[in-house]
Parts: sequence; C-alpha cells; structure tokens
Amino acid sequence: MEDASSFTQRYTLERVVKAQSGHVPVPISIIEKPGAAPSQIADGAALWTKPKSEISAADYTDFYRSVAGQFDEPALTVHYRAEGRQEYTTLAFIPGSRPFDLFDPDRKGRIKLYVKRVFITDDADILPRYLRFVRGLVDSADLPLNISREMIQESPMLTAIGKGVTSRVLGELERLAEKEPEAYAKIWENFGVVLKEGIYDDFERRDALLALSRFRTTASGGSWRSLKEYISSLKQNQTAIYYLTGDEIARLEASPHVEGFRARGVEVLLLADPIDSFWVMSGVSFEGKPFKSVTQGSADLALIPLLDPKHESAPSADDNVTSFIAFSKDTLGEAVSDVRPSDRLTDSIACLVAPEAGPDRQLEKLLAGAGRLKAGAKPILEVNSRHDIVLAAAGLGDADEEFKQDVAHFLLDEARVLEGDRPADAKQFCNRLARLMRRGLAAKAI
Repeated sequence: MEDASSFTQRYTLERVVKAQSGHVPVPISIIEKPGAAPSQIADGAALWTKPKSEISAADYTDFYRSVAGQFDEPALTVHYRAEGRQEYTTLAFIPGSRPFDLFDPDRKGRIKLYVKRVFITDDADILPRYLRFVRGLVDSADLPLNISREMIQESPMLTAIGKGVTSRVLGELERLAEKEPEAYAKIWENFGVVLKEGIYDDFERRDALLALSRFRTTASGGSWRSLKEYISSLKQNQTAIYYLTGDEIARLEASPHVEGFRARGVEVLLLADPIDSFWVMSGVSFEGKPFKSVTQGSADLALIPLLDPKHESAPSADDNVTSFIAFSKDTLGEAVSDVRPSDRLTDSIACLVAPEAGPDRQLEKLLAGAGRLKAGAKPILEVNSRHDIVLAAAGLGDADEEFKQDVAHFLLDEARVLEGDRPADAKQFCNRLARLMRRGLAAKAI
C-alpha cells in the first residue's frame, strides 16, 4: 500500500522498533537488503532493570533527557522495584526546571507504560494530575501485552500501581524535604503551585501534601516556611492558621488586614497563587488547627496580647467614635452590610471584610471574574477607631454632617483602593475629594 511505503525506510523502522521494543531483553538487528550484514539497532538493555548500584548519575541524566525531551538535569530520581500483589519497576524523574506546558489545561502526565519491557502507551493515567510534571516510566510484569486503551482506563491493577507510584514519589519528596531542604525548596519553587492542586483534589493524601507545602509568610523574610514551622510558632490563645490570599506577594505584605496580626507577632500565610483561594476553602486543617482568612469574619485577636503597648485599643466607651461608626453605617446604606470598629487595624484607617460564612474577598473576585458569581456578599467595613482622622471626624458636630458623610464614603473608597479595586463611583469620588480639598484649603487660609 502506498501509505505504508515509509515502513520500507530504515529511519522509520529504527524509530518504530526503538520506541515500541527497544528495551525487550533480546538484541534487535536490521538487514537492509539480502546478503547485507545485520546492523544492531537495539541491544536489549533496559536501564531500569539494572541495580541502582550499577547506574551512574550521568546514566540517569541521559535517560531522563531521552524520556523527558528536556536538556536540564533531574532534581530528583525515583527508581525502585515493587513486589507483592503487583510486580513492577518504576523509574521516575522530577525535572530541574518547569516544562513549558505545565499550566496547559489539557496537560496530562508523561509516564510511559511498559509491559515486560515492551512499550504500551504514554497516555496511561498512572499519576494524578497534580504530579503531571513527573517524567519517567512504569514497567509491569503482570499486565497482558495485548492490553487495550479501554482496558488501561478500567484496569484495577493499573489503579493499584498508580497509587503505589504516587505514594512513593510523595514519600521521596518528603525525605528530600527533611534531609536536603534547599534542594527541596527548588522543587517547590518550580512545582509547588501544581502540587497544591492535590490539597484540593486528593483528600486521601491531603495531610501529606500539606506537610510538603511551603509558604511565604509575614514572618519568613522572603524564604519558605512549612506548616510544621508555623505551628511551632503559634502564639498563646491562637486557635487558627491565618492566611491572606491575593495576586501579588508585595501587595499582600502591605495589606491593612495583617496589621493587627503583625502587631501581635501572629504569623500570616501569604498566598498569591490562584489555586490557593480554593484549597483553603475546602475544610482543610493541619495538626488540629483550621485555616482562617484574615479578610473574613471577626479577627478573634482580643485574647492575644500586643507586642507594643502603643497599639493598645482606645477605650471602648468612646461615645463620639461609637456614634460616628453608627452614622457611617447609615450613610453608606446598602453599600455595606455593616460598619464596625476593627481590632485587625493598627495603622490603616479602614479595610473591607467578608462575612463569616461564604467565600473570602479574593475568592469572590475570582469567581466573579470567571462568571461563576453574579453578585458577591455585601462587605463589612471595619474602621480603625484609634486613627486620628476617625477621632477628628467623630468629634465634629451636627453642623458638619455633610462633611462627615464625605468622610464615611472616603473610608469605604480607601478600603477598596487598598484592596486594588476602584472607587464604586469615580465621579462622586472626585466631587467628594474636591469638597474636602476646598475645606482644607479654606482652613489653611484662615
């Protein structure tokens, strides 16, 4: 047949033989024409069948590059033989750099399946999606050579092999994290954003993945911190693991929401990857401590003492401030669900907080941007009752009611801006700003 003529060419034959049977335990030769001497195209050797003591680091690297199609060096090699109910050999590599298609939504794993050293497919779902960056192969001694694609998808034996390989890869990562934290930190830098998908998807291994996770925090100084280290630094009366989600670490570090926590020495996880907004909302906990967003509900900081007495709260019985907060709530009306004094603010004047139930502020934005949420819950405006501007506005009388209304609206708009949003009504914002500037200039001229 004309469409099969390419199989008469040596290059095509070599490629097919090496891909499909290049590792069967017999040498394979080709004879180009009658009478010609045979030319060996496969020597019958399979690297993964050799004892690890006989394989050099250079051998592993060369094999990794041939399997992965990359030119870097593997950051971690996992090579072992499993015996028992399933007998198989695994040779897997974690790349030293990110594959270019790591975040492709259709991206699957790149683990090749062999049966008795005969190539079957590179499309078997051996590892979960959150380990899709792992390269390598599994060679089964039990699966039939004539296994079909449909049989692969439904094979309980292959499912059991996949569970075993997944557990072994995570176990090797755990050992590396314990013995060589700097080497593990590089792997986390490249693939942590993908591994965190498993916290959301893989309930069975959630605890292991949380233990492997590393985070930037308000106390880490730009380095990575584990949850075990976080737990060891808990403050007296601290009942939760606090976090803040967003899209940029620098903005998270400067957020007003963390001021009260920082003032008490309470560490806050700074989560800047999109997946973070989802896994933290899936009911996770670590060593009995739940995760709690610093942008949601009450801060629960009253029982944790401040490090610096200068941040101690003003007396709660300040009638002027209480009246101004109630006035601000009436002024803002339907724009907010509540206005209340804040114990999470020490320097900033105001911030927005999500209700106790439902998504936090960042998840609301992500869902709204994806068209999954038509309208978010009305935010709560928290006001720093110790701020000099709030104290000054609270001291004004009824004759300055319009000015106090402008201040209330500015509190809301400033809280929006600090979150990276725009004022709800740009024209009204400019008009209020002009009135405040005229008042300030008039007072200056007197």
